[in-house]
Amino acid sequence: QVQLVESGGGLVQPGGSLRLSCAASGSIFIINPMGWYRQAPGKQRELVATITTGGSTNYADSVKGRFTISRDNARNTVYLQMDSLKPEDTAVYYCNIRAFTTIVSAREYWGQGTQVTVSS
Repeated sequence: QVQLVESGGGLVQPGGSLRLSCAASGSIFIINPMGWYRQAPGKQRELVATITTGGSTNYADSVKGRFTISRDNARNTVYLQMDSLKPEDTAVYYCNIRAFTTIVSAREYWGQGTQVTVSS
């Protein structure tokens, strides 16, 4: 079994910054990819950013140039540095990983979600 623990959400003023973390633990062979999604009230969950084991990244157009995803493979942890935050970034942010427990067996896991509120 694999567990995900998210941290780092909160309330921030427009233009401010937050850093989210998501640590995976359990019987893990490798994690690829790791990513962040978000869901605002009344909206569907959407991709924010993903990162592969090799460091290749993918961002939603709405966050390019403002958010940076990174990972620590030794700690099975993914980060999301969010700068120049806007009110429209307000949402519950979810960590998402595909974890291989063996070389051929993989499953998708979701974190519990962390609230990010951007408001003055």
